[in-house]
Amino acid sequence: MASEHSDPTAGKAPDRGSAVPVRRAPGTVDGGEPPLALKILVAGGFGVGKTTLVGSVSEIRPLRTEERLTEAGRGVDDTGGVEQKTTTTVAMDFGRITIREGLSLYLFGTPGQDRFWFLWDELALGALGAVVLADTRRLEDCFPSVDYFERRAIPFVVAVNCFQGSRQHAQEKVARALDLEPGTPVLLCDARERESGKRVLVELVEHASRLHTARLLA
Repeated sequence: MASEHSDPTAGKAPDRGSAVPVRRAPGTVDGGEPPLALKILVAGGFGVGKTTLVGSVSEIRPLRTEERLTEAGRGVDDTGGVEQKTTTTVAMDFGRITIREGLSLYLFGTPGQDRFWFLWDELALGALGAVVLADTRRLEDCFPSVDYFERRAIPFVVAVNCFQGSRQHAQEKVARALDLEPGTPVLLCDARERESGKRVLVELVEHASRLHTARLLA
């Protein structure tokens, strides 16, 4: 898709992040197969709930790189719609969740502000796919994330974070508004709830697996 909010690195050749990684962790599970660890990105606009999602699903204490918003950032960081937000991620969030025996996901939350775009290519390197969190009150804020992953053929799902008091929209309507490619999953979630976030991650893994299989058979 294209929009006036397209990411500033558009036009670059797809990087190695578009490949489906197979990373084996030490040890084995039943049957002698070593456990599998996959890298997942959690992306989206400023204040959409990325840090919350990583923290709510992580089975380890999440790594956070949050700093307080200051007057120096006024006019640089767009806090429209999230005026109550007092901190921001300046590098990444990190967490881990075991989906089932032998399958773990390493979660990397991306910073939401435009001035941190330079970090995205490094974070995306080797990623299986991404969750793009969306807030229907500020849907345009997730356009750059959608553009980024579509241009690099990195599988992703859109997870609409259902904020209290926000108007609910059907998934099909959100997909049309974002001009998503056919087959891109759109889910409703509550980033604060572990099981809700886990369902989103499971859907992403299954979606990425389907795309990978289709590419192999093409």
